[in-house]
Amino acid sequence: MSQVKAIIGLGNPGADYEATRHNAGAWLVEAVARRTGGELRPDRKFLGLYARVQFEGQAIHLLNPTTFMNRSGGAVSALCQFYKIAPDELMVAHDELDLAPGTARFKTGGGHGGHNGLRDIISALGNEPGYHRLRIGIGHPGDAKQVTHYVLGRPGKTEHAAIEDAIDECLATLPLALCGDWAKAMNRLHSFKSA
Repeated sequence: MSQVKAIIGLGNPGADYEATRHNAGAWLVEAVARRTGGELRPDRKFLGLYARVQFEGQAIHLLNPTTFMNRSGGAVSALCQFYKIAPDELMVAHDELDLAPGTARFKTGGGHGGHNGLRDIISALGNEPGYHRLRIGIGHPGDAKQVTHYVLGRPGKTEHAAIEDAIDECLATLPLALCGDWAKAMNRLHSFKSA
């Protein structure tokens, strides 16, 4: 299994969206930047906020696309082409309706599951299924008709704290994932549940 060289955080740009559930992936990348003392700065060639950081001794590219979610593929593809990053060296962090707040899961490949950011990335990477995903649970509103309103809404205080706990646990397990020890990383992250 190849090493991860870049972490992409999915979200929508602008102050109206930054605190919404759909931006949980972007929150993770911001947390990695904070932890490493890196600063995400606008980079036009990557259509997003970019930083190169040292995380546990490993050089990692961080990118939060500043295009809207359904156009995330352009930013990912620009980064991959510029730095010659293969799909299996990529980790995409995103919000996940099928997981409760306070939980997160690693996954490799798979379909987009209706997530517009993933759909666009899959198509931009030429349907290469091999990229890694970090799925951050935001819960489900219980009715498919309410999903758009729900993901673009802000989580309540308790729910937000649970998502932050899960992101902290993601940071604790990332070193294992980044060095390719996926079994150990999954074991630890998948048994975590925010109190």
